[in-house]
Amino acid sequence: MSNPHLHHAPAAAPTGLIGMVIAVVAVLAASAYLAGSIRLRLRGDAWPGWRDACFTAGCAVLAYALLGPLPGGPFTAHMAQHLVLAMIAPVLVVLARPLTLLLRVLPTRPRRTLLAVAHSTPVSVLVFPPLAAVLDVGGLWLLYRTPLFAGLHHQPLLHAAVHVHVVVSGLLFTFAVCQLDPVRRRWSLAWRATALLGAGAAHAVLAKTLYAAPPPGTAFATADLHTGAQLMYYGGDLTEIALAAIIAVQWYAASGRIRTHQQRRGEVSAAFR
Repeated sequence: MSNPHLHHAPAAAPTGLIGMVIAVVAVLAASAYLAGSIRLRLRGDAWPGWRDACFTAGCAVLAYALLGPLPGGPFTAHMAQHLVLAMIAPVLVVLARPLTLLLRVLPTRPRRTLLAVAHSTPVSVLVFPPLAAVLDVGGLWLLYRTPLFAGLHHQPLLHAAVHVHVVVSGLLFTFAVCQLDPVRRRWSLAWRATALLGAGAAHAVLAKTLYAAPPPGTAFATADLHTGAQLMYYGGDLTEIALAAIIAVQWYAASGRIRTHQQRRGEVSAAFR
């Protein structure tokens, strides 16, 4: 029989003050993004409207996952929240290229400062795809396969820290794999694809272990545990397929540029024969 106290320990939304703070930041970020894109268009610069939609949707689902009601039992609702915070929202936000937009709308001095930070050594290390994968998925293993998860209900500051880590590490990993915004060093497609495959495998194995046994110190109804674990497994697969598609499109575009460059070099060489 499940322990009622532990059964509700990791309750999903609403998540208290930290959830409200993150949700408000998301709403403000969406407003700032839209203001920046409008400013670009007013001065005659092109900025695709689908990026506005992606960023707004990413911020909206993040805010809802923290403040709105989520379906299913406690563990299933928590896992739905995890998927949105760590995977779905980051993909939508990163696709919108917020750093690129910010660099285009900022005045010269703040733009140079931001670019210097983006090109700094610490940032280059953090966006190394395998490291970003370890920080992201490794944090989930620590959360779900140690007593940490059971203690969240009793330690509000720890609960807040976990929420912040899930959001930040999810954004970092997605940014590192996609690398759509400017960074000092762009890691090869091989590095990024390998990191994605490794993270996907580790995420899938973690979901399977949760299907077999709940996090230490917790007790959930079997149906709730299985549904939450399946949501983690299949939801993770869908998000990772989306990331793989982004990498594939980049590879296709890069291959096309290389072929075009080689053809032009061949035409120039032929002209001088």
